[in-house]
Amino acid sequence: MSAAYRRFKEGFWELKCNVFSKNNISQNYMESMAKPRVTVEDIEKGLSEFLMPLGFEVYPFKVGWYNAVLIPTLHLSYPDHTVAVVVLSTPKMFEQAFKPFLKRESFKGLNDPIDQCVADCISTCVSQCFPDQPVDISYDYEMLPSRKPKFLAQTAAHVAGAAYYYQRTDITNDPWGEKKMFGVCIHPRLGGWFAIRALLVFPSVVVDEELIQKPPPDCVPSQEDRVELLERFNFRWKDWSYRDIIPSVQCYSEEQKTYFSTPPDQRAMLLRQWGFSAGEKSGLQLPDGNKGEEGPR
Repeated sequence: MSAAYRRFKEGFWELKCNVFSKNNISQNYMESMAKPRVTVEDIEKGLSEFLMPLGFEVYPFKVGWYNAVLIPTLHLSYPDHTVAVVVLSTPKMFEQAFKPFLKRESFKGLNDPIDQCVADCISTCVSQCFPDQPVDISYDYEMLPSRKPKFLAQTAAHVAGAAYYYQRTDITNDPWGEKKMFGVCIHPRLGGWFAIRALLVFPSVVVDEELIQKPPPDCVPSQEDRVELLERFNFRWKDWSYRDIIPSVQCYSEEQKTYFSTPPDQRAMLLRQWGFSAGEKSGLQLPDGNKGEEGPR
């Protein structure tokens, strides 16, 4: 083979490879452009249609809103315009999700059955509604290796406009001196009869002006009522009265109150008394949760 022919052949294959590569890049680009962009509306609609019938509510927000009110060590490690969603459970969740979950499968492991139910509902929702989207899920009881919570649930609910997070700083004339006082979220329709369950972050979905922050309704506006709320929550939280600081459209049933009033390590026995079976490893214990923010439970 002559040197000239060899150079011609090498040049031909280089040209062919370049053309193939460009065509391949163009095809990949066209495929990516053809794939519909996921919007905040898509996220909210998909989550709501799946989770609301199960007794949950969803509220989207920007990561930057959350990070703006916290010290850097508590920030979420995503760009400010990343879309996140906080998930709340309402009183209906007990009947519409929890009991069907218990009937469908035995609770197992060391986690509380409610936590197992919530994780099952949310993970199933995400896998069915957003199979091609990366979604990072954190639950209210999960901790980082540093023993800090993965997210501050009540802060997330506040910045998302879901529930107002009343804290000591909301009191003009603080009457408690050196006492430690935890804050608490109040929902405009549910009062205190709800729980903040999870945070979903969509790392590939970023938004700008299409998502506008709305402040949570200030449903306990008077200083006197705010003092009463924090005192009920911190000093008499077991009597449920802080949850009724405002009229609510729903509250926990007596059965729910019995369940949540039962010590975590005795809940498996209670469920067995109610006729629900347990798996082989059902030694239940309550994870630490966000005690630093959430206060007593």
